[in-house]
Amino acid sequence: MSDPWLSIIGLGENGLAGLTDASRTALDQAEIVFGGPRHLELVGAADKGQPWPVPFSIDLVLAARGKKVAVLASGDPFWHGAGGSLSAHLEPGEWISHPAPSTFALAANHLAWKLEDSLCLGLHAAPFERLLPLLAAKTQVICTLRDGAAPAELASWLTQQGFGASQLAVMERLGGPHQRVRSAQADGFDLHDIQAPVALAIAAVGRGGLPRASGLADDMFHSDGQITKRPIRALTLSALAPRPGQLLWDIGGGSGSISVEWCLAAPGARALIFEQRTQRSANINLNAAKFGLTHRMSLVIGQAPEVLEAQQLPDTVFIGGGASQALLDQLWQILPSGTRVVANGVTLETETLLMNAHGQHGGELMKAEISEVSPLGSMRGWDRSRPVLQWSVTR
Repeated sequence: MSDPWLSIIGLGENGLAGLTDASRTALDQAEIVFGGPRHLELVGAADKGQPWPVPFSIDLVLAARGKKVAVLASGDPFWHGAGGSLSAHLEPGEWISHPAPSTFALAANHLAWKLEDSLCLGLHAAPFERLLPLLAAKTQVICTLRDGAAPAELASWLTQQGFGASQLAVMERLGGPHQRVRSAQADGFDLHDIQAPVALAIAAVGRGGLPRASGLADDMFHSDGQITKRPIRALTLSALAPRPGQLLWDIGGGSGSISVEWCLAAPGARALIFEQRTQRSANINLNAAKFGLTHRMSLVIGQAPEVLEAQQLPDTVFIGGGASQALLDQLWQILPSGTRVVANGVTLETETLLMNAHGQHGGELMKAEISEVSPLGSMRGWDRSRPVLQWSVTR
């Protein structure tokens, strides 16, 4: 199509004054203009303006196909904006985008921060826990926030995480005539009357943060005791070999610790957890929320292999509990070539099952025996954990 029906227009706080000629032409020719109330007011959309529905939906835009339509988005429509949501439902020739400088670009230019060295997050519709895997001393983060109350809430959250000494820049209505930028330290945050749209820049100061290596401390997870212990978890993650965007089936999820570390290990990695004990679902959900991974971890209650039907096929499978010949046979039947399978066993029956599977399908077989020092009377001795047999194979 040489004449797209939909124009996605990036808009700054300076309104019409900041639009390119192409953006102005698209706006003038539009029969319907979609946007937030603030956007519609900035361009004077008048009778052509139609605010986004609450809850947000793009259905009204798609229903207007065939008319000349403009959609207003803040800054760059393809950076935490409506551009990606809309284009996923359209053919390439149906739309055109006219971006403006993003909030992140405006913030970086004001702060003299190199954008390539700064982490950019959209926290206007996401929990603060998304920051947890990223926090470390000297990290620079720019994030968009939902409203004027959010900066104080985020300052309190940072303080609870041990980053109260972090320097914060609160940036209101960037790029427009009402722009205001103020600074505060997280643990002494005292700014009031903050106006949306608002972004927050964090120059992180503090100790801690999540280590990048696999094998987080056991006490970081909510658990009923059914958890893959730290040393074995590190070995298991090494065998699972997570990569960006891949999907893990975590069968016999327990506390969900393997899935948490799988998702933390690679950008966009996702996990689908199968757990037959409903009482463990609370801990799995708590761990997903604690590490800011609720958008990448999903839980299915039920027993494998029955619950595997109709699920999206994975790139990798971990069997941490409930291994059976029926499960292995089902997996071998449905998994595509190239799928990685890793299974851990501690009982004699599971060891026998995995040894037979190794004999039939090949792969690697390893036994890990871990000992840790513990009190022995008035002295110390080695306390041995149950040995774990691990079978790993590529289908």
